[in-house]
Amino acid sequence: MKRLFWLGVGVVAGVTLSRKAAETARQATPAGLASNLGDAVRELAGAVGSFGAEVRAGMSEREQELHDMVEERTGVTAPRAEGRHAAVARRPVRRARRAEG
Repeated sequence: MKRLFWLGVGVVAGVTLSRKAAETARQATPAGLASNLGDAVRELAGAVGSFGAEVRAGMSEREQELHDMVEERTGVTAPRAEGRHAAVARRPVRRARRAEG
């Protein structure tokens, strides 16, 4: 009975190690490396996107705080530009200088 048990343990260990070796070998191929690189790039893009969203949310929150502070101190209600390009809409237009010569 002990021999049958150890035979079963050996078979399970052999199958497990064989599958692990095959997976490692697949990852070492060009297709496996490309897949790993693609996953890493997708993960990085997701992280950068969520960071940008958090920064934009923080900027909006800070802008609201500043508007409230100005209204509180001066009593003047400043118009608020809404939308994605609110900061761009408030900036003065700069014109490029032409080179003379």
